[in-house]
Order: sequence, then structure tokens, then C-alpha cells
Amino acid sequence: MIKVNATDDRQTLGATAKAPRWAVSFKFPARQATTRLKDIKVQVGRTGALTPVAELEPVKLSGITISRATLHNEDEIRRKDIRIGDFVLIERSGDVIPKVVAPMKERRTGKERIFVMPRRCPVCRSETFRPEGEAIARCINPSCPARLREALLHFAARRAMDIEGLGEALVDQLLAKGLVASIPGLYALRYDDLAGLERMGPKSSKNLLDEIEKSKKHDIARLIFALGIRHVGEKLAQTLASRFSGIDELAAATLEELTAIEDVGPVVAESLVFFFGRPENRELLRQLKAAGLNFEAIKEAKGGPRPLAGKTFVLTGTLERYTRVEAAAAIEKRGGAVTDSVSGKTDYLVVGRDPGSKLVKAQKLHVRTLDEDAFAKLVEG
Repeated sequence: MIKVNATDDRQTLGATAKAPRWAVSFKFPARQATTRLKDIKVQVGRTGALTPVAELEPVKLSGITISRATLHNEDEIRRKDIRIGDFVLIERSGDVIPKVVAPMKERRTGKERIFVMPRRCPVCRSETFRPEGEAIARCINPSCPARLREALLHFAARRAMDIEGLGEALVDQLLAKGLVASIPGLYALRYDDLAGLERMGPKSSKNLLDEIEKSKKHDIARLIFALGIRHVGEKLAQTLASRFSGIDELAAATLEELTAIEDVGPVVAESLVFFFGRPENRELLRQLKAAGLNFEAIKEAKGGPRPLAGKTFVLTGTLERYTRVEAAAAIEKRGGAVTDSVSGKTDYLVVGRDPGSKLVKAQKLHVRTLDEDAFAKLVEG
């Protein structure tokens, strides 16, 4: 690892959302080995992405035995002309992740087979969809068993439906016992279902059922995000919730209506139309609505107090009591505006834990900063 030592230089260079700009890693060339590719299996990930994986004759490399390696996607297999039965060259990317570098074509016998990507999900047999211009095909069934575990965890997450207590260990038990087979299945859970599970006593079972019941009343912005629609994050979910009267109106929106909304481009609009157009997703929504979830946007009273009208805010760092979307919504509800970058027109910089280069710029421009306590008093007082 090569780093800049001077603290002032580090602050000037700043950081991206994922890494500091003042440090860079230095890696040695990857070690390689040769083995035979016995077969290609397709895995289904959390987002429905279908990933081809090489099944290899076990070979030792960098101190470990490797029997599987990623092949990334169908286009990569075609580009490298990798075939089932080939002898292949493999390496560990970053000395961690095994991958197939290239086939050894000179060792082919003519018995090798060209791999064909399945057009249906290998787990649930639903149709797959590969958007134009993208390399990865995806299973489009949100209740696919291969996707369900991660879909449930995402649905219950704090920034989504905020079902406290529904963590990985419990989700694994619910799936193993067959108590939940889809997202709406959470709302069919009963006390007797939970009480017999490991570490789920009477109090824990009641608390979880209370949390599940409470989630029904959340604003639709949380539900839109919780559905796991591709390209739809928290901020966009909030925007969509403010533009439509409810989930049903959003689901019926046309491509033209969606692209007319700020922050919604053609790719996002197509993703939304595709999601709501699928029969399995319409059935998912029907079941959630029947379970009693709120499908109507919560309207704010018009003409209410707007104490932050005309003020511009920027957020940096991690807040403990608010997500970025919640903090922005609190500001906008009171008439303020939220932007992404600090400038001479910025009135306040809200500073959370581990702030980035925005804080340095705000100090240079003499922009007023607010810690989380001061921000809470401003929006809640």
C-alpha cells in the first residue's frame, strides 16, 4: 500500500464513496495454474443475476485447492472461446478470487462442447431477461428460492420496511422450516410459527410480530425501495412516492410519464415498466395489498410551516438517527433544498461520522456546519 503521509494533503485529495484518493494498493502479478474445465453451472444471485461458474478438476494454487472459478457472463465466455472440456489457465485475481484466464486451444480434442446460457432460471424455471446493452441475464421472479433469502433481508432492512429483529439467522430458520416461501409470507406468520424456533422465546416472537404489523403503515417510499426494483434506490423511491398517489398509480405509469420525472432516465423508466408489467410481480403486489400494507402516499398538509424555505443544505458523513433519504425528506418537507456539492450558495453542511472532502471545502468557504444534534433540533424543533 502506498500512502500520502501529510494530513493536509490527504484532506485536499479527499476520498470517493469507496476509497481514499491519497492511497493506492500495489499488487504482485497473479500466480497461474492449468486444469480441466469439467462443466459450467449457472448460479442465481440476490438481484437475480445469472452467473456462469466453472466446475474444475481440483488444482492447487497459492496454497489452496481450487475447484470452481467465476466466468463472469455469457459474453465473456464467447469472447474467450471457453468450452466445456477445455484445459484452461486459471489465476486468483488479487490473490483471492479464482478466475479462468483463457482456454488452451492447442490441447483440444474435438470433444469440447460450446456452452449455451439457459433462457429460464435454473432454480425456479421463470423466464430470464437480459436488457439491451447489458452483459448479464437475470431471473425476474422476486420469490425465486435462490433470491428469496437476500430479498427478505433487503425487504426487512432499516432503510426499507424496518422490521427490527428479522436478521440473517432468523430468515435462514424461516426458510429452512418452510414457514416463508415469498415476501408476503412474512405477513402470514403466527405466534406458534415463531415460538418453536431457536432463540425465539415468547417475548421475541411477540416483538417480531409487532414489528411486522407496524411495517404495514410505512409510507410507500419505503415499500418502493423494499421491492428491490433494479436501479431504484432510496432517493429515487422517495421521488417516486412524491409524484404518485400510490403504488397502483406508479405501477400503471407509462414510459413517457416516468421519463418526465426529474432523476428518472430511460434506463430507470424501462426497469420500472418491466418490473410492474410482470405477472409474478403484479401477484406479489396483490398479496402485499391483501395483507394490509399501505399502498397510498401519505400526503403532507398544504400550507404548513416552511421554516427552511430558501435555505440550501448539503449532507456529508454517516448520520446515526437518519438515513440520507430521511434527512433530505425532513429538509424538503420544511421548505429547504438539498444539493450534492458545497458552494458559496450553500447555507448549511450537515456533518455526520467520517465526513469527506465536503467538510474541508465548507470550512474554506465559511459555510455553517451542523452536527447531528444541531440538525435534529433544526428540523424537529
